[in-house]
Amino acid sequence: MNGQWIDIKAHDGGSFGAYMSTPPKGNGPGLVVIQEIWGVNEHIRDVADQYAMDGFTVFAPDVFWRQQPRVDLGYNDVDTPKAFAYMTALDAPNAAKDLVATATALRAHSACNGRVASLGFCMGGRLSFVCAAEGAVDAAVCYYGGGIHNMLDRVPSIKVPMLLHFAENDGYIPMPAVESVKGAFAGRDDVRVDVYGGVDHGFNCWGRPMYNQKAAALARGRSLSFLSGVIC
Repeated sequence: MNGQWIDIKAHDGGSFGAYMSTPPKGNGPGLVVIQEIWGVNEHIRDVADQYAMDGFTVFAPDVFWRQQPRVDLGYNDVDTPKAFAYMTALDAPNAAKDLVATATALRAHSACNGRVASLGFCMGGRLSFVCAAEGAVDAAVCYYGGGIHNMLDRVPSIKVPMLLHFAENDGYIPMPAVESVKGAFAGRDDVRVDVYGGVDHGFNCWGRPMYNQKAAALARGRSLSFLSGVIC
């Protein structure tokens, strides 16, 4: 794969890293892949490469760079408490601005066709929602975005198509929260909310015990179909 780390200018000075992966043809629609709480780790880089193989030019920004550059943690009992600590300490307003800067840099890159979507997992799912609310992207995909149901006051500012994936057995996002998200987008034909039965939070991550191949494949297929219809 054509993967490398690049630097993106921050709005308040300095710069932060992003893992960039380009498609075999060297150019395509842009996709901001947003990390889980474990950082831009091997799994997220693999996901970036996966979407690059599907023809997207991918930037996966280092969301935690203001705390510690290039956090790269594993899914184990030692690293997971560190991951939650990074998430708790995240400066949400600056993180949003960093994601806007990422989308702007990707849109202007010679390997991008000028159209950009965001796609995030867990914490990154919530941040993908924020990207849409900020008007930074042309479409957004959110995998089990924790806390979205507490940000529904931002729904009126979202003018772009969205696809949201939720897990039926998610202990972090109960079904009443999912129903509130559905209700907030009622009447929006360009917003789809899918619930995957019998699976748990994190079902897309093959590095975690809750990985579910069937649900992951189904959600990925839906994501690719959605993205191909709105930014390709």
